[in-house]
Amino acid sequence: MDRTDAQLQDARQRALALEQEVASALLGQARAIRLINIAVFARGHVLLQGDVGVGKTTLLRAFARVLGGAFARTEGTIDLMPGDLVYYTYISAEGRPAVDPGPLIQHGEALSIFFFNEINRARPQVHALLLRVMAERSVQAFNREYRFPHLLVFADRNRVEREETFEISAAARDRFMLEVAVESPTADADRRSLVFDPRFHDTDALVDGLQSAMVAQHELNELGALIQRRVRCADALQAYALALWRATAQPADYGVRLPDIDMGALMLAGASPRGMSLLLRAVRVAAWLDGRDHATPEDLRGLFFEAVAHRLCLQPVYELRRQEITAALVDGILRQVAAP
Repeated sequence: MDRTDAQLQDARQRALALEQEVASALLGQARAIRLINIAVFARGHVLLQGDVGVGKTTLLRAFARVLGGAFARTEGTIDLMPGDLVYYTYISAEGRPAVDPGPLIQHGEALSIFFFNEINRARPQVHALLLRVMAERSVQAFNREYRFPHLLVFADRNRVEREETFEISAAARDRFMLEVAVESPTADADRRSLVFDPRFHDTDALVDGLQSAMVAQHELNELGALIQRRVRCADALQAYALALWRATAQPADYGVRLPDIDMGALMLAGASPRGMSLLLRAVRVAAWLDGRDHATPEDLRGLFFEAVAHRLCLQPVYELRRQEITAALVDGILRQVAAP
């Protein structure tokens, strides 16, 4: 075993231990924790989906804790402006106007996870600033450039209330590597613990009790690049990924049929090149976490929905049924496109 293989093996053990540590604070969220862990090591931003109070903020705070980085959060509101992310003004104790750094820049380069809650309540101008931060990991403020080399952005959308909301654009959705569902646990034992065990009632103490910096965040960019170089994708797997990609744009050509849907008039656009690239980045990390130096069709199929469904652009007449249609469409593509 050469030095690189030993480095990757040691990092994998720490990554799996990190999952177990986070799982001790978040019951019944094994799938969500694994997906976010994949995104962390693939260095990809994440959309979250889930009802109020299911633990999204606690989950992200827990990841920031075990990575040894800072966590920041902002709430989407109708009156939120781009400047509110980088500074806020107030009257000091001396009665003078004062300006302090906002949530995006207050931690500087230490910022590990930034959570934008209910992003669709914020205006498109705010979305535009966030897109730059996601793409360039930097922002201009106070006549200087702030850089966030280790930053991952997480966002969720309010899917229940439609008043005063601004749905994020297809271009914005395409910046997110995965969309991860965070749902209430279903096991009675987990539900009983969450409701009756006082340990889960104080989230500050719960997160502070986790081991810190199990995988140092400043190592993640280099480690993520190493994983991408070391995990192989065979020619047959590449051909399979390309066939799945084509099927997202032209599902009817692959025999995909959905009830009461005109398949020829369903799609505006399939997955983007960036989207497929991000999918394969996630697939390589999934293989690595499973202890393999090569990806398999099962890795690809296992992440296809979370990586692709939110990118698909439907014709406007079908957009109101988006959640229902994309789930059925992705399932149909996976059934109709033959795996190697």
